[in-house]
Amino acid sequence: MSPSWPPLILYSKPGCHLCEGLADKLRQIPEIPSLEIRDITTNSTWWERYQLAIPVLSLAGDPEQPLPQPSPRLTVIQLRTWLQKHLSQASN
Repeated sequence: MSPSWPPLILYSKPGCHLCEGLADKLRQIPEIPSLEIRDITTNSTWWERYQLAIPVLSLAGDPEQPLPQPSPRLTVIQLRTWLQKHLSQASN
């Protein structure tokens, strides 16, 4: 088990079912210390960057580190394993 996971940012927009599904699964993973959901319709920079790519999951930080898009078919347990793998790669 990972000793310390970074906070995550999820870029989303209202009515995005893939975004809502990912957010629901992420909230069920206790190792995630915080999940900030950013509505891309409230910021023109986010809209330009992510309008065709959402949901976009990033590691919080300066700079943020975008993660590959997980499959919407992953279960919560599979998503947790997927995150562990990508978080360990991001820290290397």
